[in-house]
Amino acid sequence: MKKKKIIISGGGTGGHVFPAIEIAKSIKIIRPSVEILFVGASNKMEMHQVPKQGFPILGLWIQGFYRHSILKNILLPIKLLVSLAQSIAILMYHQPFAVIGTGGFASGPVLFTASLLGFKTYIQEQNFFPGLTSKLLSKKVNKIFVSYDGMQRFFPKDKIIKLGNPVRQSLKTKFSTKSKLFFGLQRHKFTLLVIGGSLGAEPINKAFKKHLKILTQNDIQIIWQTGKNDYKKYSQLNSDFCSVN
Repeated sequence: MKKKKIIISGGGTGGHVFPAIEIAKSIKIIRPSVEILFVGASNKMEMHQVPKQGFPILGLWIQGFYRHSILKNILLPIKLLVSLAQSIAILMYHQPFAVIGTGGFASGPVLFTASLLGFKTYIQEQNFFPGLTSKLLSKKVNKIFVSYDGMQRFFPKDKIIKLGNPVRQSLKTKFSTKSKLFFGLQRHKFTLLVIGGSLGAEPINKAFKKHLKILTQNDIQIIWQTGKNDYKKYSQLNSDFCSVN
């Protein structure tokens, strides 16, 4: 008997990639016999992160839309057509039982072609404000799993199922004590965690820097997740907090 296969597509940032990985892990716990195949953008972080977790991944030649640069969008129509053709080939070859998209431009071609070809399609939306891909495809997929109330503003009400966000199992342990030991922080001192996503968030970093002096005057210790791009800029500002990328 041919094993059932599920395709999971999404990427570009950790906010799309890591929930997708946790969905895959949960499926394998519930149904170990199900095969999981990831599809992402060929030049993005999912191509490195997914194989680390033991899952195969295929890359599409696709990119997002750059709102502030016309030049960067020159190849977008060609890439979109190629990625649609790649998606059709992947779907016809693997014949998945279901296709799950977790957002990001990488999930667009796969979900779109899967819906046209009659495969069962689902969106897992982590955000309070969904991205363009999820909004455009919401009318084509079978069901949409969300984390917040009021998502009928963006999606068809009859397709919404509120289940919450997939969370890494490692975060469900007594992580507070372990993290303080890892970063060399005082165990019983109040700790503030500032986090802006896997790639960081420049507006959050700027706002936090503005109030850093006031915060460090209090008896607290801080873990500041700046993101890789801003790490060098902020890591030397103050010795009373731990800056991580």
